Amino acid sequence: MRVEFTKYQGLGNDFVLVDNRHQSQPCLTPAQAVQICDRNFGVGADGVIFALPSVKNTDYRLRIYNSDGSEPEMCGNGIRCLARFLAQLEGQPATATVTYRIDTLAGVITPRLQANGQVEVEMSPPYLAADQIPTTLASGQPQVINQPLAVAGQTWSVTCLSMGNPHCVIFVEDLEAIDLTILGPQFEHHPQFPQRINTEFIQVLRPDYLKMRVWERGAGLTLACGTGACAALVAGVLTGHCQGEATIELPGGPLLIRWMGQGHPVYMTGPAEQVFTGVLDL
Repeated sequence: MRVEFTKYQGLGNDFVLVDNRHQSQPCLTPAQAVQICDRNFGVGADGVIFALPSVKNTDYRLRIYNSDGSEPEMCGNGIRCLARFLAQLEGQPATATVTYRIDTLAGVITPRLQANGQVEVEMSPPYLAADQIPTTLASGQPQVINQPLAVAGQTWSVTCLSMGNPHCVIFVEDLEAIDLTILGPQFEHHPQFPQRINTEFIQVLRPDYLKMRVWERGAGLTLACGTGACAALVAGVLTGHCQGEATIELPGGPLLIRWMGQGHPVYMTGPAEQVFTGVLDL
C-alpha cells in the first residue's frame, strides 16, 4: 500500500497529513499511525491527520490519530496545519485568505488563512462543567476552578475545562522547576480524569504574556499544543491571572489567544508550515 503524505509543523508540534478525500474513513489504522509517528523507525510526528470529505454542511472533516494510536477529539496546531494542507490541495496561492468550516469530533471549527502566513482559528466556546470535561473533581461546584488534586505526593491547585478535548491547567511560580516527564503521565492517567487529560503548567510573566509547557494526552511531551494554549488563557481569565487576550509562549514559539468570556468562542492565531512531502510504503 502506497500513501502520499505531507509533513507540517505548527510551533514544532508536527503532523503527517494525508489526503483522505476519496473515502469517509481514515485510510490508515491506528497501528499504522503509531509506526509512521515513530521518530526512529518512521517519518516521526506527534500525530497523523486525515483530510476527509465534508459532512453536515462543512467543507471538510478532520480525523487524527496520536502517536500512541489513540484518537483525540481535536488538535489546535493540527487544524492550522490541515487548513494549510487543504489550501495546497486546492491549489490556493500562498497569500490566499481562505476560510474553512471543518467538522471534528469536538464540533465544527473554523480556521482562516491569513495573507501573512498565520492561521486564525475560531474554536468552540470552552466547556466548563465537570461532566463535560469530564472529571470527577468538581467537589459539588459547577466548575473546576482552583480545585486541589494530589499528584506525585504534592497537592496542586488545578483548573479544568474542555476545548472539545480535556485540559488540566496549573499555575506555578517557576516553570523550569517542573519535571513534566515525571508529572505528565501521572496527571494524564489520574483516576479523576476518566478519559485521560492534557496537562498545562503555566507561569504568568505578565497578564498579557504567559509561559507554558504541556504534556499532551496520547503524545506526551510536545513543543506546542493549540487547544492547551486556549485552555491556559481561559483558565487564566477564570482565576484572575490574565486578561482576555494574551500571548502564550510555548517551547516551539508563541500563540495569540483571545476570549471574550463565557459563551464566546476562543480565537487562536499562529503559524503552520510545510516541512516536506513523501510516499509511504505500508
